Amino acid sequence: MRLGKKMDVTSLILLLCSTLSSTLINSIAIDSIRANQSIRDGETITSAGGEFQLGFFSPGRSTNRYLGIWFKKISNGTVVWVANRDTPISNFAGVVRVNQKGITLHTDDGIIWSTNTSVFLKNPVVKLLDSGNLVVWDEDHNLEKAEKIIWQSFDYPGDTFLPGMKIGIDLVTGLNSYYTSWKSVDDPSTGIFSGGLDINGFPQFFRYKGSVKWVRFGPWNGRQFSGSTKTNPNGMYTEEFVFNDKEICFRLHPINRTSADIKLTLTPNGDVKHLVWNYQNKVWMVFVTDMISDCDVYGLCGAYGICHINSSPRCECLSGFVPKFPDKWKAVDWSGGCVREMGLNCTMEAGFLKYSGMKLPDTGQSWYDMKINLEECKRWCLNNCNCTAYANADIRNGGSGCILWFNDLTDMVSNTADGQDIYVRMPASELVLIVVALALSCLLVLRKRKAKGEGNLKFNPEGVALKKIDSEDWELPSVDFKTLVKATNNFSQDNKLGEGGFGPVYKGTLNDGYEIAVKRLSKNSSQGLDEFINEVSCIAKLQHRNLVSLLGCCTEKGERILIYEYMANKSLDSFIFDDEIRNSMDWPERYKIIIGIARGLLYLHQDSKLRIIHRDLKASNILLDHDMNPKISDFGMARCFKESQIEAYTSRIVGTYGYMSPEYAIDGQFSIKSDVYSFGVLLIEIVSGKKNRLFSHSDHSLNLLGHAWKSYNEDRLLGFIDEVILESSNQIEVFRFIQIGLLCVQEDPTDRPLMSQVVSMLSSNMKLHHPKKPGFFMDRILQDRDPLLEKPEFSLGNDLTMSCVIPRQ
Repeated sequence: MRLGKKMDVTSLILLLCSTLSSTLINSIAIDSIRANQSIRDGETITSAGGEFQLGFFSPGRSTNRYLGIWFKKISNGTVVWVANRDTPISNFAGVVRVNQKGITLHTDDGIIWSTNTSVFLKNPVVKLLDSGNLVVWDEDHNLEKAEKIIWQSFDYPGDTFLPGMKIGIDLVTGLNSYYTSWKSVDDPSTGIFSGGLDINGFPQFFRYKGSVKWVRFGPWNGRQFSGSTKTNPNGMYTEEFVFNDKEICFRLHPINRTSADIKLTLTPNGDVKHLVWNYQNKVWMVFVTDMISDCDVYGLCGAYGICHINSSPRCECLSGFVPKFPDKWKAVDWSGGCVREMGLNCTMEAGFLKYSGMKLPDTGQSWYDMKINLEECKRWCLNNCNCTAYANADIRNGGSGCILWFNDLTDMVSNTADGQDIYVRMPASELVLIVVALALSCLLVLRKRKAKGEGNLKFNPEGVALKKIDSEDWELPSVDFKTLVKATNNFSQDNKLGEGGFGPVYKGTLNDGYEIAVKRLSKNSSQGLDEFINEVSCIAKLQHRNLVSLLGCCTEKGERILIYEYMANKSLDSFIFDDEIRNSMDWPERYKIIIGIARGLLYLHQDSKLRIIHRDLKASNILLDHDMNPKISDFGMARCFKESQIEAYTSRIVGTYGYMSPEYAIDGQFSIKSDVYSFGVLLIEIVSGKKNRLFSHSDHSLNLLGHAWKSYNEDRLLGFIDEVILESSNQIEVFRFIQIGLLCVQEDPTDRPLMSQVVSMLSSNMKLHHPKKPGFFMDRILQDRDPLLEKPEFSLGNDLTMSCVIPRQ
């Protein structure tokens, strides 16, 4: 063939290079591919040491094709990871390509899977490591630095957990890594079983069957997950639990073995197999099969029931408790759990009964502090009459850290490997009877052992008394009126802290010096018995560090009084809307307050027993304790939803102008997204130091949200930020918070994020969407503005609360 033109020679060279590149991938064991290179069905890449291989395969009897990673050197063909597990290819037309966004998997129908990275890569490289991890990074950076990895398959496990993988949550990016079973040995698509960490409360490990909690392992006690089977008796690997501000995760590290000969597999029937490669027989040896027994089933014995591994019947109530449904209990249906024989309230002397060798109960709504010891933990539990139990968080070196439970104790198992001590709260009178019964029982055992010459038996019951005040139907302490009169100096004006729609709030001091806040319903208040009962029923059982604690109530002589923990720094509005005091609140302080409010609201929406809509979230309802920790208060307008309920309608619109979402103020529709809107307003107010309502600007007549939206679109956010925080802040971080606030106040509630997403956005550098127009974005006339409303002392109250009846059309 003759070549007549120079262009023809160039084309031929390019064609030869392309053909040679494809041939090299198919014939030479390379471990990486770069931009504009591809792998077709039938071609593979192999890790540098020959441990793993990447290519296309068909599982079992299936004819579908999948892109996956499998063992190469040992157990050739055993698959450990699948890319397109839920989008199979029906022919051999699959092609893997590398571009500036990472990896894409193509068929004749287009892209069916990709890494979908948000980072633009100048010189992308995809490499298969000897750990079995497929990584994407920019060749301009050093791969040895883990933070340079843009994407990795280890972050997206399938049914196989390899050493070096993480199961857990990256608190910076919000990425949650968990493993899921295949549907069958012939079908790698997402199966019914999955496993991962739950970080609501003290972190613990769950295995799910569909969306239902099936098995719980945990919490991590410093050695292993509490109550779990000892899976590593011969020390083939070490277990690591990472628990810090950046991540909460679990991983394995092999000891004196390669990373390629140990694996954990979640089978299609829900068992977990710990497998080790037997080099002599060339087979996978089942080291441990984590099969599910009846005591492993989550909540088998219900609340306050213990499952006994080595006895029958399996379930037994804790001492001082009886079956809630005796007939069902006799019929071996233990799901209803147990209830106290004697009610426990805050007037009673209380103590604790110690249970040893226990798998700790569900910690999903627990409170924990890793810095305090067991004695302090006991004292904290005693000082809160809603605390039901306490335990050490870490059992190493004699124990450390503290876990407190405020809800029913569920999913307890006795006689577990490496079990722990837990101290369950009991009435002192009941405790005495239990201790006497135990002592007699121990005495009988002691006599029998002495008769057999077996030596002594030690017995050391736990019991500490504490005097508290009476309890009513709400399980809330009732305080007599005389005590409150004395504590507040007869409700003196000198003790008055402020006044809201409910009535005045007074500072009180009890005989022992304990400070309280006393909220007394005013006789001319627009709020009445419904709001009083609503607040008591909503908040009495809530326990979160960012919610104000309701300590008691008083209904004597027609009074309606609520007693709260005293907040030394009053309300948030007294800081951010006061031109002088605001100067003392720098950006780190405001950052902490924003995060705290978000976490408190997340608890109300998602983590409490009932979904609670606050409906009146505003600066004056955020109280600050001695350490400036924010606490959401005033639940008189709140509404409780069932888990499945997401919204409701009302003809009685209650709340505060400037914080109410459009759909609520106009149509009476409220939901968790209504609270998200209020949070967005509050966030923007904290950053700007200005009130949304009655905000004015010399250049326009927009409210604060409109001004924020205008500043954002014109890239002039620097002028929007409160100048007080400029020197103490990272401006990019503050800009980001304003953008999050605008996302929360978008006009359409479906556009607004959930509070779980808001917390992730506030706590990470995840990419944010551009916000749409906020609700109530309009020009308005402020000719009749009352100058009193601009005074900081006026804003301390709740006088802007609106309560009106609107007829339905």
